[in-house]
Amino acid sequence: MTTTYAQKRALIAGSIGNFIEWYEFAVYGFLATVIAKNFFTLEGESAITSLILTYAAFAVAFFFRPLGAVVFGRMGDRIGRKPTLIIVLVLMTLATAAIGLVPVYASIGVAAPLLITGLRILQGLFAGGEYGGAVSLMTEFAPRGKRGLYGAWQSLTVALGLLAGAGVVALLSALLSPEALHDWGWRIPFFIAIPMGGVALWLRVNMEETPSFVRQRTQVAPPQPASFASTLKAIITGICRLMVWSAAGYTYLVIMPTYLQSALHTGFNQALLIAVISNAGFALTIIPSGMLSDRIGRRAVMVTAAVLLLILALPLLKILQAESSTLLVKASVVFIAGGLVGMLAGPGPAMLAEMFPTRVRYTGLGLAYSLSNAIFSGCAGLIITGLIKQTGNLDIPAWYVMVTAVVSVIALMTLRKDDHQRSLEE
Repeated sequence: MTTTYAQKRALIAGSIGNFIEWYEFAVYGFLATVIAKNFFTLEGESAITSLILTYAAFAVAFFFRPLGAVVFGRMGDRIGRKPTLIIVLVLMTLATAAIGLVPVYASIGVAAPLLITGLRILQGLFAGGEYGGAVSLMTEFAPRGKRGLYGAWQSLTVALGLLAGAGVVALLSALLSPEALHDWGWRIPFFIAIPMGGVALWLRVNMEETPSFVRQRTQVAPPQPASFASTLKAIITGICRLMVWSAAGYTYLVIMPTYLQSALHTGFNQALLIAVISNAGFALTIIPSGMLSDRIGRRAVMVTAAVLLLILALPLLKILQAESSTLLVKASVVFIAGGLVGMLAGPGPAMLAEMFPTRVRYTGLGLAYSLSNAIFSGCAGLIITGLIKQTGNLDIPAWYVMVTAVVSVIALMTLRKDDHQRSLEE
């Protein structure tokens, strides 16, 4: 097998598992109002309370991602990227499909939301082991000077997964009556994970181990163990650098449809269409920004995006809220917001990979990413919906993005200008 062929196979094998993971997370987010009605509607409570409970189950999965990052990250740093990514993929696919089998609250009572929450926890655990392995796989196979491009493919599959999730839900809502969608149609997207997982498994079984991991295992002198203090410092720095990516990504790409429906009383189909457009903007800027970061550096691209999000978050939300705004205007606003998130997601994976040595890369970057997502993505719906309920302030999504942007700009300024030019082991 030639190196070029191995690189391409690694790129596809790494990407497809990530695609399945984010497809499923998108489906849950876009079906939040349906899931809330079927599983979390409690007697005597308002619709927004059931929605908050739905997002609580969404958030708890994210808090198990860091545990998954540690468990599977240590495995991946010891036995290899390939076998660990195969294990994670199989477990993730089974947990996703199982959600489609859970009976609703009306059938089995309180066991229904408990089962959904339990499966979400398992998904979070397995998803935590996916990201570190996929990014390690893709950046360790990347030719020098192309890590930004290779890592950007990982982020593109996030966008494609979110788009696929939105597309499947939109298609079902168009083909089925609201009653059929609430009754049984919502289960279909979760079952689709099974054939997707089969294809991904075939690709991963047939890929090679990464050159960096093989070199490390075949060294005559074993590598020096990574300092706990330096690894912890890198993880905390990584979380701060990713904060605005996590917060803005979920605010604009996943939470926005529900915000438009519950806070601005936008129709379900129109809200989904706007979500698809925001994700299209996200997808279109990922690869170009990853390639640009290979030329001018990760810092220049990511700081620019974070500053623009800080400046534009509130004006963009005000345009969305204006009654005079047409669907075209709203679509343009979320397209721009999605594009700015894509400018962070393009260089982001390579930036993270360059922060950790091979012997702790799977664990380190996976933990930084999953902790950032647990706090600032998984809780986005819970924080935004809860604060709007408490304060009545519809500007909360913008303030959430702005606060995280300030922290990320400061952290991203500490990046070295030549990180993109160094080898992964320097």
